[in-house]
Amino acid sequence: MEFIVANFAPIMFAGLICFLLMGFPVAFSLGACGLFFGLVGVELGVFQSSVMAWLPQRLIGIMANDTLLAVPFFTLMGLILERSGMAEDLLDTVGQVFGPMRGGLALAVIFVGALLAATTGVVAASVISMGLISLPIMLRYGYDRRLSSGVIAASGTLAQIIPPSLVLIIMADQLGKSVGDMYKGAFLPGFMLMGLYVLYVVFLAIFKPAQVPALPLEARTFREPDGGGGYASLVAITALSAVVAFFLAHNMEAVHTWFQGEPVTFVATDEKVVVAMCGGVFVALVIALINKGLKLNLLSRLAERVTFVLIPPLLLIFLVLGTIFLGVATPTEGGAMGALGALVMAWARRRMSFSLLKQALGSTTRLSSFVMFILIGATVFSLVFQAADGPIWVEHLLSSLPGGPVGFLIAVNLLVFFLAFFLDYFELSFIVVPLLAPVAHKLGIDLIWFGVLLAVNMQTSFMHPPFGFALFFLRSVAPEKQYVDRVTQKVMEPVTTMQIYKGAVPFVLIQLTMVGMLIAFPQIVTGALDKEVKVNLDDIGSQMRDSLKPEDGGPAADPYGAPAEGEPSNEPAAATEPQAPVATPEAAPESSGESDPMKAMQDALKPPPGKP
Repeated sequence: MEFIVANFAPIMFAGLICFLLMGFPVAFSLGACGLFFGLVGVELGVFQSSVMAWLPQRLIGIMANDTLLAVPFFTLMGLILERSGMAEDLLDTVGQVFGPMRGGLALAVIFVGALLAATTGVVAASVISMGLISLPIMLRYGYDRRLSSGVIAASGTLAQIIPPSLVLIIMADQLGKSVGDMYKGAFLPGFMLMGLYVLYVVFLAIFKPAQVPALPLEARTFREPDGGGGYASLVAITALSAVVAFFLAHNMEAVHTWFQGEPVTFVATDEKVVVAMCGGVFVALVIALINKGLKLNLLSRLAERVTFVLIPPLLLIFLVLGTIFLGVATPTEGGAMGALGALVMAWARRRMSFSLLKQALGSTTRLSSFVMFILIGATVFSLVFQAADGPIWVEHLLSSLPGGPVGFLIAVNLLVFFLAFFLDYFELSFIVVPLLAPVAHKLGIDLIWFGVLLAVNMQTSFMHPPFGFALFFLRSVAPEKQYVDRVTQKVMEPVTTMQIYKGAVPFVLIQLTMVGMLIAFPQIVTGALDKEVKVNLDDIGSQMRDSLKPEDGGPAADPYGAPAEGEPSNEPAAATEPQAPVATPEAAPESSGESDPMKAMQDALKPPPGKP
């Protein structure tokens, strides 16, 4: 028994692993393990029975957490947009834009994956949508099956890291940080990861062009009557939008000064990017609407299609993220606004129906309930684990690693990488992150950077062969048998499971490269955050003392009753003659004008010797 009491925390953690290996759902494994070891700990005297009485208050705190309301709002927004046909229109349109170049369809999948990530925030929705829509097209025109599978699965996982990601909301809640700060920190790494995917496809287009052929001429549907592609007007309206965005970004301080009515000398970079891009795409939308309403025929079919398909979701993204970054709305309020905007967009596209709303609400309820049950189970487990001094055991285990903070980060990322084979990001966020965060904080690691780093690492959990969830989602929609293509009427070979696994490997390596870049260059995350305001208490005390001095520059009057030098006193004349300093409590107030006021007050309140 003494051994169990002395090693209660590691035995409890091993017990959780046993519960999981037995096949129980994670939420119930966490709750059952917590309750079981809670009863054992009380019986063995590891902690008091009153610990279990704290559990109801903890559960009520979960229900009262406003931050978690952002999860159902963003989920509902994404599901409505995805089921209203937005993903299909985006893939079709962007595929037509990039189709004439080698690897164009793969680039279209990456860009649309990033857009879906910024609107849905749900990996399953992104992967299944792109798998159903783009995979048959890529196979039809001769794309390598491994590349097609890998690029679809990897692009879908961008929903992990590009705001408004659900995992970032959970991560911020577990780390005790602002969701807005977490979004700001993840903004640049998310798009850098997308850029690495693009570079990989460009590399294949240059050195292995047979794997990424261009779209044939007969497959380019948005063509002008004269046979042209219509790229001139598309480039023109894109350039005009870029000029407007650049002008806004360059003069953002002046715009803020005009809007607020008071001088503004500094605007954060992320705010400049979001607001400037919002202004640029809004100008393009206005031009397209005027052109169509007045039938000016200034834009080609392709330019009009791109404008009307891409800009509404882009405006919704910038509106939601912009209000969060600017501090106008909380993430919960931004999510509610996004859900309402998605409903309006679906209605405007005439695809809003009761069955669509019912399906979206049902899926949102299931996912939100899944998150809440895991959080409740994790709370039960963490309550007992903390009572048994589990965090101290973890801290001693990790803080003694060689290499200091860098060694800690390497060990933690290796641990998360291997745990991600078996646990998804929700489970990792609720089980592992609360144990690692205190150690990271003690080592002086910025928790926003730490959270974004773990989120990028957890993204690999969707791509690990053979356990990656994104691979399972793609396998469920990829053809398993020979089929006849509906356009070319050719017999197409199926996509094998091994081809999906092989296609995922290069993208897992790219994700791990991004993890290494974040460790080596933390400014990628921390550079977008607001600078922490440091308070110097000595300066504040000096300002307080200066404020007590009279305006005419004379000596300060004692705020506790002693007259200033040169002022008349009610004491007898003898008392005003120079006296030797006496170290008695009664003399302390007389010197308080020359020392710290708070210290003088404390000394004045001390009773004289011999008095109670």
